[in-house]
Amino acid sequence: MIEAVIIALIYIVVAALIIWLVLYVLNSVMGVAIPERVVQAIWIIFMLLAVLWLLRAVLPGLGVSLP
Repeated sequence: MIEAVIIALIYIVVAALIIWLVLYVLNSVMGVAIPERVVQAIWIIFMLLAVLWLLRAVLPGLGVSLP
């Protein structure tokens, strides 16, 4: 179970870095103006997905299964 949590956390950090890098390149390098609300929405969706990834990693170890 601990291994699954560590792997999920590594995936979450890598995904966050990729999202940050894409947003940075679009804003700074290419000059595409992304509204702040859109950036916030992207991060909120990412956080919800991260919670789901962690739940999928933790709950099977506790004897609970998600569909």
